[in-house]
Amino acid sequence: MGSISCSPIAAPTSPELPFPAVDSRSAEGFSRSGPQSLQQPPVDPHFQTGQTGQTGQTDQDRQSGHRGAPHPEYRSAASYARELRPQLPLGAFRTDPNRLALVLINLVILALGWGMADQLDRWPGFWPLAFLPFAVVMGNSVIVLLFATHDLLHGSSLRGRTWRRAVGLLGLALLWMPPTLWNAVHNREHHGATNSLGDPDRSYLESQPATWGKRIQHLFTPSDTVRPLWLMVGLASAWGVHNLRTIASVLLFNDGAPNFTPASFRVSPKERLLIGLELLAIVALHAGVIVWLDGQPLKLLLGYFIPIWIGYAGAMAYIYTNHLLCPLTEINDPLANSLSLRLPKILDLLHLNFSYHTEHHIFPGLNSSYYPHVRRLLMEHYPERYQLLDGSEAWRLLLSTPRHYRDPQTLTSWRGDRQMPVPLPWASRAGTAV
Repeated sequence: MGSISCSPIAAPTSPELPFPAVDSRSAEGFSRSGPQSLQQPPVDPHFQTGQTGQTGQTDQDRQSGHRGAPHPEYRSAASYARELRPQLPLGAFRTDPNRLALVLINLVILALGWGMADQLDRWPGFWPLAFLPFAVVMGNSVIVLLFATHDLLHGSSLRGRTWRRAVGLLGLALLWMPPTLWNAVHNREHHGATNSLGDPDRSYLESQPATWGKRIQHLFTPSDTVRPLWLMVGLASAWGVHNLRTIASVLLFNDGAPNFTPASFRVSPKERLLIGLELLAIVALHAGVIVWLDGQPLKLLLGYFIPIWIGYAGAMAYIYTNHLLCPLTEINDPLANSLSLRLPKILDLLHLNFSYHTEHHIFPGLNSSYYPHVRRLLMEHYPERYQLLDGSEAWRLLLSTPRHYRDPQTLTSWRGDRQMPVPLPWASRAGTAV
């Protein structure tokens, strides 16, 4: 892979930014920090009238969850979906009961593991270490539970809100994620405003205050300054920290004001109640496992903590690559703000094609078995825009770049003494293919 260039994007320039979830001082400083190229482009009259231009996009298409000024090079996720959907088989959009079966199978694997771990005090000498391979299997089950439930809560596995919530609670319990909160933070906020100022899952801005959330994320998120030990700690715990700050923001405040998250959001009173009740059920489940293992350190370490740490680390190894190398975009363009990976086929088989992340952002409810089909279409129709990297290359870029946004297309260090363009998107414009 050769040199990588970055395409400039337009950032809102008014102090009254259209992203109310970000505190105004940070957002205003963010917009002022951008170079001249970040000024808003002239408005195309097609976008004002709702007529379609050469790309067939309306103003509504271009906004698609983002509320900034249109940028001439960006397109909405809806416009890609409209063009590609007729080329996909009808079966790609049917419910897939296998996802529900995967949730149940992996819950059984975890229950078997806890049953075995409960007997570890009867194993002589160093024999309990022989349990470690099964702890790895249990860790993989945590990953599969996340990805299968992720598909399920997008509606691709089970119809009916009540059933999805019930199975979602079982699937996400080990991940300390109430399914109602997942629907709010992931389905609604993240997918509606992917890698924009309003996305609670994005990296922090340089201009945001150094809160505990920002400090922790800086400490162990992959970057050119992260220390190996903290990176390992972060892989095992970043998922938990994300959940802690997100749950705290909606249960303790829920006014859109907390500044310890990258971007705050609100939930309805009904959602807030359900999140609280689901969290109590999750606490009860974890307490039950701890009681099952008699609270003994060896049993808990091998049968509870290590599988959870492995599961969280495996999930974060994917999640870190999804958007952190991409610019912030004011239009929800998955080919600009998302990245897909090339991984060994065994990992795609085990983890439900989660590496096909751009594909997922275009078709969130699609049966993930059809994502390779979508990839072929993207490479055929948008070869100069589609961002695809080997997993090792994506991680090399993560570990060689800073992690805070100075402006939408510039990354900077914690101290602000070093900056560089975001590595993506569209490196092929510099004469190299990603």
